[in-house]
Amino acid sequence: MPNIRLVAATLLCVAVSVAAHAEDTEPAWRASALAMVPPGFVAGTAYRTNGSTGYLAVDPATSNDPKTPASVFAARQALVVTLTADAVRAVSAELKPRPESDPDNDDTDFAKLHADLAAKRASLPAGTEPCDLRAWSIDKDPGGLNVRAEPSVKARVLGTLPPPYRLKLGGSENTPDGGWLTEFRIIDFRDGWFLIEGAKPPGKDYEDEKRYPRSAPKPYAGRGWVAANKVGAAYANGATRMGGLFQAPFVDAKWMPAQRELGGALDTDGGPKRILACSGLWGLVESHDGVRGWWRALCSNQVTNCS
Repeated sequence: MPNIRLVAATLLCVAVSVAAHAEDTEPAWRASALAMVPPGFVAGTAYRTNGSTGYLAVDPATSNDPKTPASVFAARQALVVTLTADAVRAVSAELKPRPESDPDNDDTDFAKLHADLAAKRASLPAGTEPCDLRAWSIDKDPGGLNVRAEPSVKARVLGTLPPPYRLKLGGSENTPDGGWLTEFRIIDFRDGWFLIEGAKPPGKDYEDEKRYPRSAPKPYAGRGWVAANKVGAAYANGATRMGGLFQAPFVDAKWMPAQRELGGALDTDGGPKRILACSGLWGLVESHDGVRGWWRALCSNQVTNCS
């Protein structure tokens, strides 16, 4: 699968330009159409005007609820709006299936990545949501984070992920104050649990290979489930609008401004307060100022940001 950071870098300039342009060219009819959005839905971008018909992206209001998170693979709906002859005001509206491609699922590299993930559903546990994100364990329990055979606290423990680790004889000058965290890949989600694989010894990728001790803790590296509240990550550059989060995992969903941990508009400097769910290349997160929404691309780089 293509490297998400390379894809992001390729698309960044275009994505930012398109997002800024969309904000500047919001059609006049959108304001009057908002009153026609059905209960239980939230309006996003007015993505097309065709003569006397307008199309408004809408998503369920529960799309950013970790108990009912949206899926990037699911069919969407749109509010199809009948406009006045001059196309400046909404007259009526109807919620209809949205058969055409979304900005996220067009002929882009991200569409290809999501299609690849969807094709792998058969190899994943039934009733789960395919994901592709990089993350780390934030569990400080000296005994390590349990990796379980099923997404349940009652399931069999397959192994553990080490707590934060520091080399006893001193390590790299880049060693985080709290020690190196154990990194892994998230490949699936269900009901507050992430299915992970490929866990790496904490800090091994960042330290001098010759100085990394053989006695360093070794994580369970196979597939298994970990509780979502024990997982953290950094914001990566997902080639979409920065400064906030989306109501649903789509670039034309409602966008909400959000802040970094130390203040300032959210970007690739730092990570979310919590990771709640995932779908495809998107993570449902909570920012440090309490905004809950979707961000495309999370990474596990502990030395630099993931721009």
